[in-house]
Amino acid sequence: MEVPIDLPQSIKNIVQSTPTPIKAENIDSTFKSDSIDLVNKALGSRIVACSDEWFAAAENLTTSTPPIRKPGVFTHAGAWYDGWETRRHNTEPFDWVVLRLGAASGKVKGVEVDTAFFSGNEAPEVGVEGCFITDDREEELKSKDFVEWETILEKQPCGPSQRHGWLLPNMTSKAYTHVRLQMFPDGGIARFRLFGEVVPVLPQDLNAVFDLAATVNGGVALSCSDQHFGTKDNLLLPGRGHDMGDGWETKRSRGDHVDWVIIRLGLPGVIEKIVVDTAHFRGNFPQKVQVFAAEASEKAPTHDSSAWTEILSPQKTGPDAEHEYKSQALKDIQTTYGYVKLVMIPDGGIKRIRVYGRRPEASR
Repeated sequence: MEVPIDLPQSIKNIVQSTPTPIKAENIDSTFKSDSIDLVNKALGSRIVACSDEWFAAAENLTTSTPPIRKPGVFTHAGAWYDGWETRRHNTEPFDWVVLRLGAASGKVKGVEVDTAFFSGNEAPEVGVEGCFITDDREEELKSKDFVEWETILEKQPCGPSQRHGWLLPNMTSKAYTHVRLQMFPDGGIARFRLFGEVVPVLPQDLNAVFDLAATVNGGVALSCSDQHFGTKDNLLLPGRGHDMGDGWETKRSRGDHVDWVIIRLGLPGVIEKIVVDTAHFRGNFPQKVQVFAAEASEKAPTHDSSAWTEILSPQKTGPDAEHEYKSQALKDIQTTYGYVKLVMIPDGGIKRIRVYGRRPEASR
């Protein structure tokens, strides 16, 4: 008979605080169903400073596309790499790069470090720290004397040319504005992802109308029917993008078909206007779009749930244009909603969706 072991609380705390390694093939399913990449370059994240970037620039870390390789290509500094690579023989304990999150602040759920194509020059170990400061103090982050860094991910081993993921035992209770990626002692990293949830700065005016679905306001694209050419997460990014590559695009269908995406709003609200943007989609925009909404709940409704209410009947779309649907076109929008389902009929590509609304407690 096995006797249960009652560990001292001090040991329990250590066990519970240990990050869980995530296999490369499970990273996307672990994080991308309910989190966003807080340092995604498309959100407006930026490099504040780094210790060194002799061989390859730190700004490559947050490129949204997967790393690529150019064998045999050399620059003045050395072999070309799609990532961040520092000099050899670092005399300090670690090389580092400080990043400003792309949102006002965020809580961290997990970390991904990809060493793709770095073999023999990969980072042996990595760690992540965070802090919450105002942007006018950023100069302080370059100093060794800055003492406000807090550990997000303790030092972890890395291997050559592979994706590494770590799930934190509990999403950080504290929000951070800046993070510092550490590389012990030097080497190369292709991509850095910081998965979590946005802690937005909302308008003080309760009657203000703003984009409830925007990533920077906490919106998350939870699931979709297909994302063969472009991911669902692009729908909620700022701006109108650069080309078809940073929108949501599904594969071609045959016969009766619809594609859909479910979005959790940053906070429940009363919807007043919807904008569907087909920027750069000129021969592959959907014939029609349709929008449903569901009330806030702890668990999102499935795409075929009876909880969905149609708030926009099927509407024809056109190429490379913003399609605006105001209250005259919308219906059943007096309810406070927490989820939106965008439907493409039958398939195609959409650059962005904007769901403008106000807090439910606001007075008309």
